[in-house]
Amino acid sequence: MDAHALILFLGVDLLLVCTPGPDWLLIAARGLGQGRRAALLAVAGVCAGYTVHTLLSAAGLAAALRAVPAVLPTLRWAGAAYLAVLAVTMLLSLRRDGGSPPEARPQPARAVLRQSVLTALLNPKGLLLYLSLVPQFVDPAAALPVGGQVLALGALNVLSCAVVYAAVALAAGRARTTLGSTPTAARRMTAVSSVLLLLVAGVTATA
Repeated sequence: MDAHALILFLGVDLLLVCTPGPDWLLIAARGLGQGRRAALLAVAGVCAGYTVHTLLSAAGLAAALRAVPAVLPTLRWAGAAYLAVLAVTMLLSLRRDGGSPPEARPQPARAVLRQSVLTALLNPKGLLLYLSLVPQFVDPAAALPVGGQVLALGALNVLSCAVVYAAVALAAGRARTTLGSTPTAARRMTAVSSVLLLLVAGVTATA
């Protein structure tokens, strides 16, 4: 595996990462709903999910999933259902909390991380990247074993996600700080974030 292949992969990967999709919407929803810290935690969770994908792909699971196409639609619908449940839960919490500002009850960091990791693991866009794009840049004749090449490419993808998604998180957190300075505005931002999660669920289901 040479430097030219790595640079080419990085270019293609950045184009994909910079294209708004479920990950973008999830992180924006966290930033608008809870602020910059929650959005950055979501970034960490998404990157952790893609790290798991990298390790599983290096171990050969990606090839096994390609051999059983029926698994992908199941994972896609599971991811969509999970995101829809999160969105509905947030909307119901707004009704239950009445007039109290949502900042008084921020979601625990562990919950944000767990939800973000699961979202990345069930994201069809991420699955297809490891099933379709990564194998095109693997050279079985290279000195580096196939597993090592997959790890290197996966690490580049995780790094790209960390940089681009951190920028999205900071922008969303800044928007909440600017627009959500009052309880009423904060509740509206939480409602917007719930709608974004529902949109993520729809995008995931139809991807």
